[in-house]
Amino acid sequence: MRSQRGLSVHFTRFGFSTTLLMLAALLVTLFNAGAAQAQGPVTPRHTDPFWQASYWNNTTLSGTPVLNREERSLDFDWGAGSPDGLINSDNFSARWARYIDVTPGEYTFTAISDDGIRVRIDGELVIDAWWDHSATQFTGTKTLSAGHHLVEVEYYEKSGSAVAKVSWQAGPAPITDWKGEYFNNKSLSGTPVVVRNDAAINFDWGAGSPAAGVTADAFSVRWSQKLTLATGMYRFRMTVDDGARLFVNGHTLIDAWKLQAATEYTGDIYLPGGPITAQMEYFEESGNAVARLVWEKVGSTPGPTPTPLPPSTGGVIVDNRDAGFVRGGTESGWASANEGYNGHLYWTQNNDTARPGYNWGRWYPSLSAGRYEVFVYIPDRYTTSSKARYWISHAGGFTQRIVDQSAYSDQWVSLGTYSFRGDNRDYVSLADVTGETYLSRLLAWDAVKWVAK
Repeated sequence: MRSQRGLSVHFTRFGFSTTLLMLAALLVTLFNAGAAQAQGPVTPRHTDPFWQASYWNNTTLSGTPVLNREERSLDFDWGAGSPDGLINSDNFSARWARYIDVTPGEYTFTAISDDGIRVRIDGELVIDAWWDHSATQFTGTKTLSAGHHLVEVEYYEKSGSAVAKVSWQAGPAPITDWKGEYFNNKSLSGTPVVVRNDAAINFDWGAGSPAAGVTADAFSVRWSQKLTLATGMYRFRMTVDDGARLFVNGHTLIDAWKLQAATEYTGDIYLPGGPITAQMEYFEESGNAVARLVWEKVGSTPGPTPTPLPPSTGGVIVDNRDAGFVRGGTESGWASANEGYNGHLYWTQNNDTARPGYNWGRWYPSLSAGRYEVFVYIPDRYTTSSKARYWISHAGGFTQRIVDQSAYSDQWVSLGTYSFRGDNRDYVSLADVTGETYLSRLLAWDAVKWVAK
């Protein structure tokens, strides 16, 4: 009995020791697994329905990630906050990876980010927007074979709001906003290498490329869209590095097709309301690349009845045959007469609204920055309109003055005193759109004078 009791005790101790060893091995396994997770990103599996996400407290995805986890969707708008308590609210980066199972065909991938984002499919870059920017949408297309394909997304947040969203769909992306056509040359020639929907023309690519497949330098873009705008005067602002041209409703509104650092240009145009065509052409030579376009409706400010003044030779005068005068519209609508200031003027019949091809003219002076009183010369004839709408572009913006041309005869008429910048944004413009009965009035374009005050 004693020996049997001793054998029983021996087996009991052996079983207990074995259990301890097994528990210890399990703890080591769990510890090692946790340590492995902390050392680097998790590799996605073909059957994994989740994104394998890794986060870093820097903007370069460098070093050991501070957090690895699974995420069901890549659809984040953290605002000014953080993705997790372990992650900074600014200056962080992330990488997501996941396999998707698709049928064969062309697929469009869409990314919305603030700040930089890159998307790769099977190692090929299809979206490259690796620069600081506000929330902006980017798209890229790729033809995929049937089966699994690896999607990898890299993202960084610099400061302010943080947004990271990625989605995809079969087929090319529908063009609902600006149709962006991207060319690997500076002349918009040949077949575009990328055609995509751009939600806005609001790009600062730095020294990078605007899209996968587009060179970082020596490229060009054509954006086109039909805009629906209410009737009124509109001011378009275009900022570009390097050159660009803007066409609105068939008119060349801004022409800055030249090498330059980021420069802002403005152009005003009266629009009749309803759908109008807008097209912006752009090229990048080298270095930084910037392309932005915004517009706003500007109100009219009819002034007091202008005061006629006697002719004077003082001040800066731009006559209708000087280099500083430009005109546009339907060429057949223009007429001229050998009378008025310096013996020549242009005239047209009026438009009631801004019909296609309406006529317009602008006087650009060569001024030093300062305050000037502006005068227009109203000739004796070809001046039966009572609602000639002159726009003065000055340092404070734009001012409209409505002049009754029929009330004056060979007289200088004051449009008021303004501060001017001393650059090519200083001008006076007049269009044949008066609101009076169609083709019932005559308007004259003669001389404009700026007198320093």
